[in-house]
Amino acid sequence: MQISSILRRAAQINPDGIATICGARRHSWSQVLDRVARLAGALQALGMKPGDRVALLSLNSDRFLEYFYATVWGGGAMMPMNIRWAVPECAYALNDAGAEILLVDESFAAAAPAIRAAAPGVATVIYCGDGETPEGMLNYETILAAAEPVADAGRGDDDLAGIFYTGGTTGFPKGVMLSHTNFYVSAMSNVSELALHDGSVYLHAAPMFHIADLLWFTAVTVVMGTHVIIPAFTPAATLAAIARHRPSHVLLVPVMIQMVLESPDLATTDCSSLRMIAYGASPITDRVLRRAFDAFPDVQFLQAFGQTELSPVATILSPEYHALAGPKSGKLRAAGRPTRVCEIRVVDEAGHEVPRGGIGEIAVRGPICMLGYWNKPEATAETIREGWLHTGDAGYMDEDGFIFLMDRVKDMIVSGGENVYSTEVENALSQHPAVATSAVIGIPSEKWGEEVHAIVILAPGAEATAEDLSAHCHSLIAGYKCPRSFSFRSDPFPLSGANKVLKTELRKPFWEGHARQIA
Repeated sequence: MQISSILRRAAQINPDGIATICGARRHSWSQVLDRVARLAGALQALGMKPGDRVALLSLNSDRFLEYFYATVWGGGAMMPMNIRWAVPECAYALNDAGAEILLVDESFAAAAPAIRAAAPGVATVIYCGDGETPEGMLNYETILAAAEPVADAGRGDDDLAGIFYTGGTTGFPKGVMLSHTNFYVSAMSNVSELALHDGSVYLHAAPMFHIADLLWFTAVTVVMGTHVIIPAFTPAATLAAIARHRPSHVLLVPVMIQMVLESPDLATTDCSSLRMIAYGASPITDRVLRRAFDAFPDVQFLQAFGQTELSPVATILSPEYHALAGPKSGKLRAAGRPTRVCEIRVVDEAGHEVPRGGIGEIAVRGPICMLGYWNKPEATAETIREGWLHTGDAGYMDEDGFIFLMDRVKDMIVSGGENVYSTEVENALSQHPAVATSAVIGIPSEKWGEEVHAIVILAPGAEATAEDLSAHCHSLIAGYKCPRSFSFRSDPFPLSGANKVLKTELRKPFWEGHARQIA
């Protein structure tokens, strides 16, 4: 199972078909294959050896897709980086993975010197943006044009294909190792689950670094479709691309759907090409979903649930269950049923399956499960037990095999489709001299699903405002991880018998009246 074989087939069967549309640039599948083989040769010439990690920090572009395939074609492992990270987070990931080559576009070129200073192992920076190449960087198009196309390195199956950093329970991001098999199996599954067909046109509006959008790289290529790419999501840009390029499929996380629904451009945009809107990364509210049904009456909706460790989809709530009436109604609150390539069970603390309707932790088994966490064997052993990957999500399975989420076992918040581990935020807050201790929780948000809230106990005699602490956090961690609200208390936090902060008690006042304790 090779990721590269998916691209070779697309170029073989549909060589003249349009593979990518990005601004004024259009490339056929045969052109993409040639560019990928040349870029792979350029990366090898720059020192990329089998298994080496090659990082990229960029907005969406056709070059992002070429990087995806070229890295594995040349034998390396991709490492797309979160575009919302602060410099210390970027440096941590680069140092942790030992990446020596970094690609940046015009949006992140200015940050590159600071990142390189904090990650001295990065020997080469390639500028993959448009315009003048900054000093000290190589130009993407120049090295590609000068390189000879190289043969596929032949890596596949359980060879490392990429490292994808997620939030960490210890306060540092964890590198999820995904294999060629993970991507290949997921691609074949997603073609079926997402109702793709030969020639489907997909709009990359969600960030391409995110595994939720990255899954479409291979799935759309399997059907020799067209990747329409906009640099970043805005309602206006997304609607303009739909009207101009006529995509059949698009992925939008719930907050994006809400923003599109609120856009004044929606009423005047021809969206008749759309056949499916997929959503995921965080659950959607009934109110937003019903508004979306009204706004897009001829479009099917599909929910995908999973995580990076599952490359990334474990369950699908298919279009027929997006029903407000009839025999298939009543499942809108479900996360869906297991895909065709995995098993799911709900287990107790001992790992034993609970009866249908019983609440426990969701565990997944199958070829979509990650290889493990990079350089974190203990975290890997804690997550993958006896072949089952424990997701950290608590829920139940009904008699029809649908999974319903109820809470999280891991101390994690999902805000606007991004995972935030409380420990990361608490570690940042602890570095402020006025903070004695803090507890970070997720509270309900109509816009974001959940938002990050910090409960802070100040050091004796110390003073700090919410604004002070917010600015401090923004200097250390990504903006989406920073608390959007604060509360201050003088009483100690409630503790369990093991002296752990009882965040369930801290969350209760905020979630009172909600059907479940997570969004």
